[in-house]
Amino acid sequence: MTTVFPHTADDEPSKRGLLTLEPYSASDTRTRSTDYLLGETVKVRRRFWFQRSVTTHDPDAIATEPSVYDDPEIAKQFKPRDDWENLHRFDPSARWTWREENKTVRKIDLKIMVWACLMFMALELDRSNLQQALTDNFLDDLSLTTDDYNFGVTVFRLSFLCAELPSQLVSKWIGPDRWIPAQMVLWSAVASAQYGISGRTSFLVCRVLLGALQGGFIPDMVLYLSYFYKHHELTIRLGVWWTAMSIADILAGFLAFGILHMRAHTGIAGWRWLFLIEGLLTMVFGVLSFGLMPPSPTQTANWFRGKTGWFTEREEVIMVNRIIRDDPSKGSMHNRQAITPKLLWQSLKDYDLWPIYILGLTFHTPMVTPQLYFTLTLRRLGFDTFKTNLITIPSGVLHIITMMSLTYAAEFLGSLSFIAVVGQFWALPFLIVLNLVDINEINKWAAWAIMTLLLSYPSAHAIQVGWNSRNSNSVRSRTVSAALYNMFVQTSSIISANIYREADAPRYKIGNRVLVSLSVTNILLYVLAKVYYVLRNKDKERKWNGMTQEEQLEYVKSTTDQGNKRLDFRFAH
Repeated sequence: MTTVFPHTADDEPSKRGLLTLEPYSASDTRTRSTDYLLGETVKVRRRFWFQRSVTTHDPDAIATEPSVYDDPEIAKQFKPRDDWENLHRFDPSARWTWREENKTVRKIDLKIMVWACLMFMALELDRSNLQQALTDNFLDDLSLTTDDYNFGVTVFRLSFLCAELPSQLVSKWIGPDRWIPAQMVLWSAVASAQYGISGRTSFLVCRVLLGALQGGFIPDMVLYLSYFYKHHELTIRLGVWWTAMSIADILAGFLAFGILHMRAHTGIAGWRWLFLIEGLLTMVFGVLSFGLMPPSPTQTANWFRGKTGWFTEREEVIMVNRIIRDDPSKGSMHNRQAITPKLLWQSLKDYDLWPIYILGLTFHTPMVTPQLYFTLTLRRLGFDTFKTNLITIPSGVLHIITMMSLTYAAEFLGSLSFIAVVGQFWALPFLIVLNLVDINEINKWAAWAIMTLLLSYPSAHAIQVGWNSRNSNSVRSRTVSAALYNMFVQTSSIISANIYREADAPRYKIGNRVLVSLSVTNILLYVLAKVYYVLRNKDKERKWNGMTQEEQLEYVKSTTDQGNKRLDFRFAH
């Protein structure tokens, strides 16, 4: 996300549309009362762990970066609303050092991000343990076919999808700090109740209820995390967040290895114990989340988190002002404000976000289909229940490494679309192999290696969630767009669950050809998305540079354009 804003008459000449203010060091002898003394731009700051050797900024230099709040006239147009929950810490004249900011961000990571990752792991345990259950004769015990399994995955994803937007609207209305823990407790109860599944009907009912209760969790959490992080920071944290999901998949393999042995000791199917134990475990996380999710950076004090809260007054000033200087739109709504039908419609018709939605619909379908059948394929190849659960772990480990590498690369290189497409080039050769070779007939370890490498693909999901958030450029739009993007992703999962069919088993020739075609199509879609945003930015730049500086100032003061439709906003790509 890039916002440009015009110079005042006193500014030194530079590139039109960009405000440049004088850097200031904490050791400088100049008077600190001047509001216009600011830090160096982000080009010289260290963003990632592997950049330490090229760090050039002084940790005691001022970290406060230029923003719209540095011009008194422009600042009036971006003043936060009077009921914004962080208004008492808003101070355009606030200045802080990189040392202070880095310390504060580390504290946010510890207090907010670590628990967010644990919550996501809880979701993944209850969402994906069906695949571990498959290795323990789940289908045979309930007299189900693989088409019944496909249908179960479909109704789960469909109810998950349908719950996305309503859940996001409820979350914005009552606050994610209240709604998300309630969701977790409710879905954990249903997850535990799967212990008593007796046939196709109860299986499908549980799938529907789980999807409906889990559906809004991801967009709700993305909105919640955006309260604490800048745009480029959020993309990296989302990469870490999805890494937590992969870690949960790894842990699920170890848990399943132990829990599924209970069939031999109790006479009760191991998959029943799996659902019960993991459901009760995630319920504990849900209950604790009521106390461990503060509503905002300045509302961390309560009976559970302590009377003084997690952050000092100085840290709250840094948190609030660094966030709103990065994105002034975050002060346009408070955290308990509902989205009205009018605002909802404005967000739904935002055509500039549809390229990202379309990518969400197709980008991981070629990989999700083989993933859904991974444990079934391994059992068909001759691996037993317990070995199957263990040998799925390497793909999860490799997936973590490739996904985080891709996410870091996107921010480091400043390219979202061309980095995100790497996952398609990774998967395509393995999908072609699945078309050319019957893995059911080759050495089972060779087949395992092919599937493991395919499922180790670098996912662009975290990149695209952050990309969608940046290009929304308003809390209202971000609230809805997060849900819409994830709805398209869930639609993709529904498609994925129906590509491999019983009539096409076990080779799945038709299904594998579809997967190759989708991967090639995705490469084209990433290129088209890049072209679209480049052209949109050029059009905005042409109109913006066609104005005089006085006209630019007047536009900022009086425009009715909102969010990403503003001429002083540039799309990330």
